[in-house]
Amino acid sequence: MRDAFMAVLTEQAQADPTVNLIIADIGFKVVDPFVAAMPDQFLNVGIAEQTMIGVAAGMAMLGKRPFAYSLGNFPTIRCLEQIRNDLCYHNLDVTVVSVGAGLAYGSLGYTHHTVEDIALMRALPNMHVYSPADAQEVRGLMELMASTAGPKYLRLGKNREPVLHRTVPDLRAGEPVLLRDGSDITLAVTGPIASTVLEAAALLAAQGISARVLSVPVVKPLNAQALADAASGTTCMVTVEEHNAIGGFGSAVLEGFNRLDIDMRVKIMGLPDLATSAIGSQEYLRDQAGLSAADICTQAQASLAR
Repeated sequence: MRDAFMAVLTEQAQADPTVNLIIADIGFKVVDPFVAAMPDQFLNVGIAEQTMIGVAAGMAMLGKRPFAYSLGNFPTIRCLEQIRNDLCYHNLDVTVVSVGAGLAYGSLGYTHHTVEDIALMRALPNMHVYSPADAQEVRGLMELMASTAGPKYLRLGKNREPVLHRTVPDLRAGEPVLLRDGSDITLAVTGPIASTVLEAAALLAAQGISARVLSVPVVKPLNAQALADAASGTTCMVTVEEHNAIGGFGSAVLEGFNRLDIDMRVKIMGLPDLATSAIGSQEYLRDQAGLSAADICTQAQASLAR
């Protein structure tokens, strides 16, 4: 994902001198192609993420379109006050980019788990929140963001996520993307855990249950009506996210359905409200959190049984 992001950003910067990349002293192998191509549109502020947001705000006030890039929680939780007051309050055209969604940096422990960011970012005024499932969705979101003004948050996986789309999906209307069709239950997912949800759908198919899988990369503003329409004909919906179950994607779905009086039963699957001390691979931590393909399959069966 991050390679796709950097490739598209480099293309956009070559075509638009207002596009700038700001980093906080990380990711040099990833950003090197951008620096080589557009050195005058690149800035490393050092290990100072809050300063990075302040600099990005100043650049945006001068007509630039900066992308502030760092890993894990560092460009979000560490900078929450600056994002709220400098970017959102002034509705500035700055994109905050976090690499390592969910439990991607699992071996580094809870300090590096990006599992509350959706809840925090979508609560901020004027903020758009994007959570792609693969590199193709990253490319689609980069096209969308190029024509979207105001503060934006892009939540990337670490790298080497499976490519789920043959072509770049059109995400300009914020509609969900069909990954697998089915008629019994809808599994709606945001972020890189989509590949695990597809595994769960295959497990369900082996048991005679037809699961429709929808990827929802645009979390805010959520197109709740389009999501409900895409799930039409199925009995219920299970939302899946590699994020705290409180305040994240599933909560956004329930809020959107409530606002539009959409009558569909929704079960949220996310991380438990617990600061885990476990350390290990992303797959291991997903299993520990009850977000394996088998866990999703079990929850889908339980939802249908109700």
